[in-house]
Amino acid sequence: MRLSLAPRQDARQRVALSRKDRVAVEPVAQRDQAVAATETVALVLDEDSPLPETTADVEDLARRLRSHIDRLGVMVPKEEPALRHAQRLGSAAVPDGYMPSRVHLVKLAEAAQELVATTEAHGTSRAMRQRGRRGWTPPINLLRGTVFAVAFACLVLAASMPRA
Repeated sequence: MRLSLAPRQDARQRVALSRKDRVAVEPVAQRDQAVAATETVALVLDEDSPLPETTADVEDLARRLRSHIDRLGVMVPKEEPALRHAQRLGSAAVPDGYMPSRVHLVKLAEAAQELVATTEAHGTSRAMRQRGRRGWTPPINLLRGTVFAVAFACLVLAASMPRA
């Protein structure tokens, strides 16, 4: 099996080329979660988007919003009222009936929108603290270079020994 020589991309990092063709790594997990949640909320709350036609559409949008609430929930303090409100709405089942299900979907989208705003206000410091605890992981090319240097040193040492 052959490994790639390209820099490894983590789920929380994006590799982008700068002006001088250097590789710059920046954390984007919080922004990506907030953007994804905002896009899903826009599907429900935007004036131009139509109401979901079928029950399956409502359940799909509710499932998406619940997953966004779960992902954004780790970025804000647990005692935050917006998080508790969003989790309470997310844990409730989608009601039967045309209007009650659409009203529940709108409330869920509004709670997710409020959680996105809370995440943008609180999420950066908590994400930075959690990232700092994991420790440093060396890039794959640094590991390859170290293994090569040790193997080369062993080869030079073995070649310099007298033969008996």
